[in-house]
Amino acid sequence: MKNAGVWVGCFIFVFALIIFSTALTYEYYGSIGPGPGLFPLWLSGALIVLSLLYIAESMFKHKISFSDILPRGKGLRNTILFILSFILFMIIVPATGFCIAGIIMLFIVLLPSYKWYLCLGISTTVTLFFFVVFYNLLKIPLPVNSLGW
Repeated sequence: MKNAGVWVGCFIFVFALIIFSTALTYEYYGSIGPGPGLFPLWLSGALIVLSLLYIAESMFKHKISFSDILPRGKGLRNTILFILSFILFMIIVPATGFCIAGIIMLFIVLLPSYKWYLCLGISTTVTLFFFVVFYNLLKIPLPVNSLGW
């Protein structure tokens, strides 16, 4: 099946089913009013209905093929490069920490568009900025190496 709309609708439907089943484990209505399960249950239920309507519309009215929406040429190369660099980030971040893994990931992503020394400067600056903001200011735990960064 080459209809991308149906696949996207199916993905959203499965996602909504998972959220719906998870919401059923929370209390729907508590002693003081609506519980933590009320809002996600209704939202995921609405998302299930909307995804089914979208699948039906995609099957009968607006057929979208993958070749219309997937990037080609340089866009495809950049997309694959981003996905591979993100996978590399996820693999090396436990060993190297956030800063080194982030610098490597951004360097790989930026390398096709900028000179190598600009990539290194931009990736280092951006990664250190995010590290300071999230780790130091917001106190969000990030993976760090033995040196603490």
